[in-house]
Amino acid sequence: MTAVTVLDLAPVLPVVVIDDVSRAVPLARALVAGGLPAIEVTLRTHAALTAIRAVAEEVPEAVVGAGTVLRPAQAEAAVRAGARFLVSPGWTERLLDAMRASGVPFLPGVSTASEVLALLERGVREMKFFPAEAAGGAPYLKSLAAPLPTARFCPTGGIGPGAARDYLALPNVGCVGGTWMAPPEAVRSGDWGRVTELAREAAQLRRPGAVAC
Repeated sequence: MTAVTVLDLAPVLPVVVIDDVSRAVPLARALVAGGLPAIEVTLRTHAALTAIRAVAEEVPEAVVGAGTVLRPAQAEAAVRAGARFLVSPGWTERLLDAMRASGVPFLPGVSTASEVLALLERGVREMKFFPAEAAGGAPYLKSLAAPLPTARFCPTGGIGPGAARDYLALPNVGCVGGTWMAPPEAVRSGDWGRVTELAREAAQLRRPGAVAC
């Protein structure tokens, strides 16, 4: 990810929760086949780190990252497992230092203008806006664009394909995070064709005038 940032890999960043490691690789392949190479595996289950390792080793065309990073030790463990980016719902000084020291791109979470400003002061310009819909949605991010023009966001939290279009139309949004392209019932049943189709539809939600990579 030297030429582009994680915000520029695709218009939608799939956010997945994996309970069964055996589903990690086929899920990743289905998402990539649909045009969504970046995949955030949340660290909410005991299987998460093993799933990240499996995807990193067996699906080289995927850019797998770790989400719900809450502690410095999690950042370190995720990178050792093969995570190529880190995402947190919020940030502290210790967590920010750990993510910066990890050597991979990271998206610390923010939900207020003060948090954005604090990160900009620390040289961080790319952030996760969370929980997006509950924190003010697209209108809130639009209001930040003029006073804080150097900040770019991946809004996540309560976003579906309809709202995604509104966010992607904003100049300070690089991509949106969402779960809708990997429905739990499709993942449980192994309906990878459905996942690929939903991913393909999500991959078309590009910013107006953007050119597919």
